[in-house]
Amino acid sequence: MTTANAVGEALTVLAQQIPITPKPPPGSDRLINLVNYLSWIVMLAGIAALIYAGGKFGWERFHGGAVESPKIILGALVGGIIATSAGGIMNAVVTGGG
Repeated sequence: MTTANAVGEALTVLAQQIPITPKPPPGSDRLINLVNYLSWIVMLAGIAALIYAGGKFGWERFHGGAVESPKIILGALVGGIIATSAGGIMNAVVTGGG
């Protein structure tokens, strides 16, 4: 047997998949449910912030005040992105990626 064959067989043995069946920890259903509720509340707050910022933007344009509404819109968008990804991240962590 040559060295190349021995290395090939060793790599074949190392490359075999080990069957893993992840199971969620006890109580994970309640944790996932809580995170999903919180993400819904944050998304609704973000929608409310966008509506408020749109009205404020119109008011600022009409009355010529300082323009602060783009900061509110940016904050609402960043918060919405974080809230949307939080549920998926928690689901992947708690259920083991499955």
